[in-house]
Amino acid sequence: MNHEMVLVGGGLQSALIALATLAKRPRARIAIVERDARLGGNHLWSFHEGDVPASAREVIAPLVAHAWDGWSVSFPGLARSFEIPYASITSERLHRVVRDRVEALTNTTATAIEANTVHLSDGRALHADVVIDARGPEQGSYPGCGFQKFVGLELALRAPPKNLRPTLMDATVPQTDGYRFFYVLPFSPERVLVEDTYFSNTPTLGDLDGGILEYASRIGLEVDRVVRREHGVLPLPLTMQFAPTEPLVAGYRGGFFHPTTGYSFPIALRLALHVADSFPHVFNDAFRTLCDRHNRQLRFALLLNRLLFGATPPEHRVDVMERFHHLPEPTVRRFYALETTAADRARVVCGRPPRGVSLRAALAQMVSA
Repeated sequence: MNHEMVLVGGGLQSALIALATLAKRPRARIAIVERDARLGGNHLWSFHEGDVPASAREVIAPLVAHAWDGWSVSFPGLARSFEIPYASITSERLHRVVRDRVEALTNTTATAIEANTVHLSDGRALHADVVIDARGPEQGSYPGCGFQKFVGLELALRAPPKNLRPTLMDATVPQTDGYRFFYVLPFSPERVLVEDTYFSNTPTLGDLDGGILEYASRIGLEVDRVVRREHGVLPLPLTMQFAPTEPLVAGYRGGFFHPTTGYSFPIALRLALHVADSFPHVFNDAFRTLCDRHNRQLRFALLLNRLLFGATPPEHRVDVMERFHHLPEPTVRRFYALETTAADRARVVCGRPPRGVSLRAALAQMVSA
């Protein structure tokens, strides 16, 4: 069975690569191999408006399920609004958009992935000009790491909430199990997503549903019922080897993600646009330039992880995050997009350390970087 491209893994990275390539080559024969029953799983991916170049907005627009004009954060010593447009992609929307554009081989497992061939568990082999492995991270792929872990409940409400806007971090809650915050996205007057999130030393997720419902009540939400539950545990590595090989390993498994936040969209989109522009010659000079830039950003992000998990007691990580969100809005946006400048990096690490941070341990981590 011949295709021009075969993507293994039906998540965000494969969707972006497929849609970007089809925007350039509408008749391209693309297959996505996904072991589960549908593409996208049970996820929500969010991004800032500046993460999408003007040339790619038409590619991304069909995926966007929700959008807002800005967002806010809350800390014990800071309440701030950012006028940076924000948007979200749901797994339902991703599945609906992508399945109609590609050959979606769901409930199908890849047993071997080669440069131009994908072998399937049912004995079939898919041949393509380009094969990309975009499956999720393997268990234990980043030893000695921290974790971003969360449980989210999408809630149906009995009454519309008053003056509710996206809150990316509400850290005015008890700081347990590391840095803890709530993430709130109002999808409509009747639907709100509330997530309880931790930057923790352990991957263990307890029973958080009751605490989420208590928090929802505290911020004035009249909950009728839970309509969807999602959870995740993302490794936040302290060190990693980023060395792309053929066939290309993309997405989280390949190191194309933000190590400090777990955000994947801006990096996944940059890779997708490169594949679309360079197809079928993915491993070219432009790819090497892309990887060099990504590697420079990774080094800084990994340093921040070592500072956060190696030089900051868990109960004081909230102070680090609060200090960061005092920085200028463009610096904050570029950090989330993993596009920091030299000046941004200086602003993040220079100055008086936040409360609780060990200066000696911080210097040791910076010297070892």
